[in-house]
Amino acid sequence: MPAGNPLAVHCGMVIECIRIQGTDEQFEKFGKACQSFSMTSAYAQTELGHGTFIRGLETRADFDHHTDEFVLNTPTISSYKWWPGGMGQSANHCIVPANLYIDNVCKGLAMFVVPIRDMETHAPLPGVDVGDIGKRMGFAGVNNGYLGLKNVRIPRTNMLMRHSQVHRDGTFVQSPVSVLTYFTMVYIRCLIVRNVATQLSMAATIATRYSAVRRQSPINPNEPEVQIIDHLTQQKKLFPEIANSIAYKLAFTKLYQLYETTSQDIKHGEFSRLPEMHSLSCILKVLCTSTTMAGVDILRLACGGHGYLSSSNIGNIYLDVGASCTYEGENTVLLLQVGRFLMKSYRSALAGKKLAPTVAYLQNAVKEKSLCHWTGSWEDLLKILQIATAHKTHITYENLMARLKAGQTEAEAANSTGIELTQAAELHGICFVAATFLEEVTGPHSKSRSPALNKVLGNLLELFMISTVLKYMHEVLRVHKLCEAETRSLQTRLEDSLEAIRPDAVVICDGFDHHDRNLFSTLGSYDGNVYERIFEEAKRCPLNKQPVPEVIHTHLKPFMKSNL
Repeated sequence: MPAGNPLAVHCGMVIECIRIQGTDEQFEKFGKACQSFSMTSAYAQTELGHGTFIRGLETRADFDHHTDEFVLNTPTISSYKWWPGGMGQSANHCIVPANLYIDNVCKGLAMFVVPIRDMETHAPLPGVDVGDIGKRMGFAGVNNGYLGLKNVRIPRTNMLMRHSQVHRDGTFVQSPVSVLTYFTMVYIRCLIVRNVATQLSMAATIATRYSAVRRQSPINPNEPEVQIIDHLTQQKKLFPEIANSIAYKLAFTKLYQLYETTSQDIKHGEFSRLPEMHSLSCILKVLCTSTTMAGVDILRLACGGHGYLSSSNIGNIYLDVGASCTYEGENTVLLLQVGRFLMKSYRSALAGKKLAPTVAYLQNAVKEKSLCHWTGSWEDLLKILQIATAHKTHITYENLMARLKAGQTEAEAANSTGIELTQAAELHGICFVAATFLEEVTGPHSKSRSPALNKVLGNLLELFMISTVLKYMHEVLRVHKLCEAETRSLQTRLEDSLEAIRPDAVVICDGFDHHDRNLFSTLGSYDGNVYERIFEEAKRCPLNKQPVPEVIHTHLKPFMKSNL
């Protein structure tokens, strides 16, 4: 839906939250009501004054021993819930994360199912102040909302109690692992990677199809104008984004497999995978959203002036992707969390302890300063990225330790090392994406594909790997001194990979299978009738309904006849 889906959070987040955080009985009551849409809902975590720092949420839920109820309040303007999708008009219930108090003692964050509107009249319930937050840069159809609560009472059993519980007598049972409260966020970050990678493939489809229609500037003098997709500089704008969309879709698949495994482990009381799962969901959310936001803008520029038209729909995609860089965890904050995970993992590597699979490369890379022999293979390109990441992690760790020895607190030292933590985290995420892409193209799955498809995927992998190494060459050269011929060969390979993808580019985008009604673009329709569609859209503009708009008579003519 071009303007966003008002029930997207209801379908994509709330139902899974109730399944993960609620008991089976609670899912039977609330989850199935959401599934049947007899109850519409939102997820109200972010507050006007508090975002990623969840422990700082001001909304509180006090347990009333006498009535067996929770009393919810947003005591200040900064504690108002702010941004929940669908809460502005669509939702009649919401999941409210709040700090739980028993006898005025805070027990930490808990989640509550809170009715906010009457199920029949849809009017706000007593004590509920709810509405729309107003215009945003995008997502006009999502009706992001605000929510204030004043002494709103709900039954004790409306607290989601799979992991932590409050009994009738007020006894509090702590969750076995505190981060389980945030596991819903891990799930939604997985979905963000999938959705944003899809949006990048949509923008790439629009720009690639347009580039196959648009003709501009002959390559050889006195020859006809060529399709702009034949210009190498245009290919450099288009094809890396096609490769990126595939790389992050594959990364999502790998990430979601780990999510499902972790979910099963949690059901059996095994929580060891949680730190790795949390770290991966954070870094892939960051990389996919930031890469896509930059990529969509490049693709808009690749369409020249027509890319600026609203009817191209690239602008709408850009606005939606831009929002994803801040919702469900602001990207810089998430990078810092991943950086801290790397510091813990590196400390374990130095101690000879076993590492989580996705950071296991640190174990060997700690001992390696460079590649022994450079062949330029895909495996070499991945290995050099991993060694560069380990080196960056090592430097960051040393600087962090030096600040601690100098007398800074852990928090102060982490703040002072923040830039390096984010850089190490970014490199770590890139290694995961590259390793996943390489495994898909060269691993067991390749045996079930045709040679022709494997060749196309190999071309895309080549472009992705070369582009990535060139992007992070400043880090690569710190651990491996490539000679002039080797660096020149990378540039040549980049150009060759673009040339190899050129014959298949449009068909690859067709393979994404985006229907015209979803692309919603005059530039990217399957039939390629770009100019006809642009002109038809212009004709439909309301300003063209009359040959002379009324405003000409009421404003422009009097102005022109006035004495200045």
